[in-house]
Amino acid sequence: MIVGLVFFIRASTKDRIETLTLARPIDPLALLQNLTTYFEGRAYTVVAAEAEPQRITLRGRVRPSLFLAGFLTLLAAVGTLCFALVLANLWPAYGAIFLGLLALSPGAGWFYWRGSDRDEEIRLEVRPDAALDSPAEGAIAQVAITAHRDELIALNQGFDP
Repeated sequence: MIVGLVFFIRASTKDRIETLTLARPIDPLALLQNLTTYFEGRAYTVVAAEAEPQRITLRGRVRPSLFLAGFLTLLAAVGTLCFALVLANLWPAYGAIFLGLLALSPGAGWFYWRGSDRDEEIRLEVRPDAALDSPAEGAIAQVAITAHRDELIALNQGFDP
């Protein structure tokens, strides 16, 4: 139980970087500009733009969630309380000492808060085969977006070029 709790708390700060290929029937550079504008509206700034590989890198600051820090602290408190009760049943003479383990639970929120406050990068890159000519649709733009999983989910839900 404690092992699972520790791994869950560690996973709360883990980077979940994925790559999504977005294909739209418009000019590749227009799609790249639309994506840049979209992410700038989400508080990202352009830090690098390369003309030859047609790549743009954006950076934004990820702020930790107060709710998630409190939730992780609560989960850690419940987990350490259960562990302390098990230990108190095994060694009843030391029961009150084992309840002192509850003092460790705010460490979970602190660990999350410290690890989640970081810069995050988004990389937009036009695929080399971006200008595939289709007789029915014209040019199809393909842009590879490398970003955090949550940003890609928000992009799929809210982006319309």
